[in-house]
This record gives sequence, structure tokens and C-alpha cells, in this order.
Amino acid sequence: MKTPILIECSRDAMQGIKSWIPTETKIKYIQSLLSVGFDVLDVGSFVSPKAIPQMKDTPIVLKNIDFTQSKSELLVIVANLRGALEAAKYNTISYIGFPLSVSENFQMRNTHKTQEEALLLLDQLIEVCKNSGKKLVVYLSMGFGNPYGDPWSVEIVTNWIDLLAQKGIQIISLSDTVGSAKLNDISQIFKATINQYSEIEIGAHFHTKPEKAFKKIKAAHEAGCNRFDGAIKGFGGCPMAVDNLTGNMPSEKLISYFNQQKISLNIDPIMFEYAYNQSLNVFNR
Repeated sequence: MKTPILIECSRDAMQGIKSWIPTETKIKYIQSLLSVGFDVLDVGSFVSPKAIPQMKDTPIVLKNIDFTQSKSELLVIVANLRGALEAAKYNTISYIGFPLSVSENFQMRNTHKTQEEALLLLDQLIEVCKNSGKKLVVYLSMGFGNPYGDPWSVEIVTNWIDLLAQKGIQIISLSDTVGSAKLNDISQIFKATINQYSEIEIGAHFHTKPEKAFKKIKAAHEAGCNRFDGAIKGFGGCPMAVDNLTGNMPSEKLISYFNQQKISLNIDPIMFEYAYNQSLNVFNR
């Protein structure tokens, strides 16, 4: 059985916190995560500081992290062409992530663009990544439900994946933006897409309540999903989604699930415990 790909989303954990997290604290925390063995670290974003002020020091963080002893790759989020061009300058960044939404309302709320404008931007981002040697990750927001009243169905989601496949996108992360995913929908979407688009890595970015975590992981994994985003202790969520956030998928729940299934991971348990303890200094403020 393939080793699952685990992404630790420290950016998603931090970005909604209103009180400023000192840059040095971020650097120390991300440095600890680099020793754990996560496949990818989502470490920051190149977006408007007015929209996400907590991430305005991403360039400083990136310039002050020591990557020499880590096999983890880095990902940052962008919301416009300027951000992508800035991210492309960093040799240490392997992935550029872009949030696209099956919900017109959420696309406008999250990136101030219509879906049509977002797709035009996506074409530009594809070129930026091609020219800079980066890999583009499309986060398909509202991938498992839509609280904004827009039409939603498994068929709508699979149609979006088909559109992205036609554009040559190779990594798609389906986002359970407000934690509303139903187990049957999770299963149906992955079963309908994993085999059909075998050339695409289709992952799960769940937001969840802790008591629902295992069931969501199980539904996705048994349907063929092998790429999972998480954040230690489930900190964070999407600040653009709703006022009362359901947290990220706790990374420790992902690790525990795969350990129970006797599926090997690249995680160093001692370094994970160290990073877990470091997280308390970052988020319990």
C-alpha cells in the first residue's frame, strides 16, 4: 500500500489569528515542523496584507528558515498574479497553491474575483509555474458542500475536476471549507474521480470537529484518496468561510489513523512530539 502524502498546514493554522504572532515564533515553529517528516509544509502566503495580515511576514520567514536537514517541500498560497510572481522567485518553494471555488459567492468572498476571472488567473498561474519550475496545487473550495445557497452536487464537483484536468492541473485538493462534508459525498467524489483521473493527485483538505475526524479520513482513504492536509491540534481554518470556525483536520488524527491501519509513514514520532509542544507556544496565546 502506498505511503500517504501528508501536508502540514501551519499557514492555515495561523492565518485567522487576530493577535500578531511574532515572526521569530513562526520561524521557530516551522523549523520544528521541518524535522518531523511531513511531505509538504504549507508555510505562508503571498496575498494582500489587508486580507490576511498574519501572513505579511512570509518573505522574512522564508529567508530565515534552514532547510538543509529537511526533506519536506514548501508550499505557499497566492490569490493573484503578483503574488505568484513573487513566490516564484524563491528557490525554496516547490508548490504554489491557488484557491478556486465551486461556489461563485465564496470565490468572490475569498479572492474578490468571479469564477470566470479566477479561471483566467488560473491560466496565468499555470504559465508562471511552468516558467519557474513550480508545481501548482488547486484547492477546490466548497468541494464537499455549499452553505451559501449556490447549487452543489457531486456531479458539479466532478465537472470542475474535469475542467482542471483539461487544463493540465496535476494536483487538486478538495476542500471541506466549513466542515460540512457528509461521509457518503466524500466517498462518492473520490470514487468517481481517483480512477478516472489517475494522472492527477486528488487530495483532501478537511475542516472538521475532532470527533468526526476519523470517519472523514476513513471515507476518503477507502475511496482511494492518498493525499491529506492537516494541522497540529486542528488549529485554524478558513477566516473567509464563516464566523465560528470548524478547525483543520488534526495532524495527530491522520497519523493515528494510518498507524492503526499499519500503514507506514515518514513521520518521526519524537520530532512530531517536539513540534506538537512547540505549537502550544504559538497558538495558546
